[in-house]
Amino acid sequence: MVMIETGSRGSPDVWLDAAYEVLIQSGVDAVRILPLAKNLKLSRASFYWFFKDRDELLEGLLDRWRNKNTGSLIRQSEAYADTIVEGMLNVTDCWFRKEMFDPKLEFAIRSWALQSPTLQEELQAADNLRIDAIKQMLMRFGMPLQTADVRARAVYLIQIGYISLHTKEDMAIRMKRIPEYVAMYTGVYPEQRELDRFYSRIGFDTDSMKVL
Repeated sequence: MVMIETGSRGSPDVWLDAAYEVLIQSGVDAVRILPLAKNLKLSRASFYWFFKDRDELLEGLLDRWRNKNTGSLIRQSEAYADTIVEGMLNVTDCWFRKEMFDPKLEFAIRSWALQSPTLQEELQAADNLRIDAIKQMLMRFGMPLQTADVRARAVYLIQIGYISLHTKEDMAIRMKRIPEYVAMYTGVYPEQRELDRFYSRIGFDTDSMKVL
């Protein structure tokens, strides 16, 4: 929980950070103004300096998800790469760099969408945008449309499966699988220099086989 000074009203980010913690731990129904105020040791009235109502707070959480998870995946799909392998490893960064893609928030949003048809529609649209971004990346390197579509779906749906199933996998084992995943998705086995750059970006030490 964020620490704040006594007598402060907080800030929009203070309230959003607190709401985020509740959302990922207990679900959207637990995100309520009065409990948040008590946890933050702020008055309920101070909430209304920053948000019109609870719905606006929830919209702020959705904006975080849109900008971070969907935005990052699209940006990584469009990032410069010399080869199709580098392009795929750019996308793969998202699965290992929490500043880019938040799996806990992704799971929480998907759980929330189960009780909100409107959010479910938005989530499906986001899934399509993300898959299309990966597909377009593959096609930039000459992959045929149908092949790119199927492989982009494999890339994305496998990762969503990891998130949805709360899959726990030893990092050393997962890193050993990365070259095979990349080869399966792109049809090209990565060179060691490409893997080394990827490992460096995500902070994985190949000597200790741990994330630093």
